[in-house]
Amino acid sequence: MVLYGKETKKACENFALGTERTRLPLIYAMLDVKKAAAMSHKELGLMEGWKADAIMAACDNLKQEKYQENFCIHPLQGGAGTSTNMNVCETVAGCALVSLGKDATDYDVIHPLDDVNKGQSTNDVYPTALRIAAIRLVRKLSDEVSRLQESLQKKELEYKDILKLGRTELMDALPLTMGEEFGAYAQAIGRDRWRIYKVEERLRQVNLGGTAIGLGDNADRKYMYLVIEHLREMTGIGLAKAEYPVDLTQNNDVFVEVSGLLKALAVNLMKIAGDLRWMNSGPKGGLGELILEEVQAGSTIMPGKVNPVIPEMVTQVAMKVMANDQAIAYAAANGNFELNAFLPLIADSLLESLELLIRASEILRKKCIDTLRVNKEGCRKHLEGSLADVTHMSVKIGYDQAAEIAKSQEFHENAER
Repeated sequence: MVLYGKETKKACENFALGTERTRLPLIYAMLDVKKAAAMSHKELGLMEGWKADAIMAACDNLKQEKYQENFCIHPLQGGAGTSTNMNVCETVAGCALVSLGKDATDYDVIHPLDDVNKGQSTNDVYPTALRIAAIRLVRKLSDEVSRLQESLQKKELEYKDILKLGRTELMDALPLTMGEEFGAYAQAIGRDRWRIYKVEERLRQVNLGGTAIGLGDNADRKYMYLVIEHLREMTGIGLAKAEYPVDLTQNNDVFVEVSGLLKALAVNLMKIAGDLRWMNSGPKGGLGELILEEVQAGSTIMPGKVNPVIPEMVTQVAMKVMANDQAIAYAAANGNFELNAFLPLIADSLLESLELLIRASEILRKKCIDTLRVNKEGCRKHLEGSLADVTHMSVKIGYDQAAEIAKSQEFHENAER
């Protein structure tokens, strides 16, 4: 059922870039903002009770899957998110009107802007909703990264006694255990877990109530404080009124900071995925130190070939997150004066990175880390055939003499081949 009005239709035509739509976590957070606003206006006697109740009920109902088609605007849009805010306002008004037995566009009864958007502006609603949506996803990502760390730690303990050849710059180095290899991965992911957990603090300040440029024009002063209280209770997030709303209305460096920490996680995931691919390589012509779970056929022409598709997927997710980080930085730097017109790109890129990392971390854990096995024979073969022991000899006989032994040993091994 179509509940929106003419402004949403115009935006769909103007930004007809493809099938993508504004992400639902952002839409649902905006619905929470609208509900908190209506609740506050009712409490302050600034809106009739029946009208506020209809708006609040609509905000709750619109989170059902059957209404998702109404949120139809492409995420990349001009106007700093005005079209998305208009879409939400029209859809909320339409849903409320239908519940009252009216036509979805009977705006004389409930108006999208005068009522649903009362005391608000896109410029405080959109960034506030983005912060709420980001915090919700950050919490999910923090939990998933924690589970990935625990999975890596289990492998650290499971393989603590299996020696393998360590490598530096892809060349033979010194022995270490496979457990130590996984322990190092767990440490890196543990740092990501802590950084992501702490970053929520950077997102809790909101400029809601600041309206157009952060000065609170057209908003009741009591409402400016009450709406954040209601939003805090509703979301369970420790939101706080910005100390300087003008700052949060025009500056988006916090999103750049959050994205940078997501990029750090992406870097570690890519490094781990790359190592897994190398250690799994073969089965005959590669390192063959690990055996990853076979999740699908690897070739349409080579029977029996199996590829490390999960680490490859994780690597591509990491690349996408890094690309999104660049987009966020460019968009944030290109704001002008009191507003950033490119906040929709920041929002879509940040939420996409969070969603991708949540799913990639889960899939990597379940389909790769939890199920992989160590090939003990492969580890022993590479270790015994290496020059690692020569390094230990250098302490007793000196570097130069040890180097001569290494060269002689390497010469004889090559001759035997």
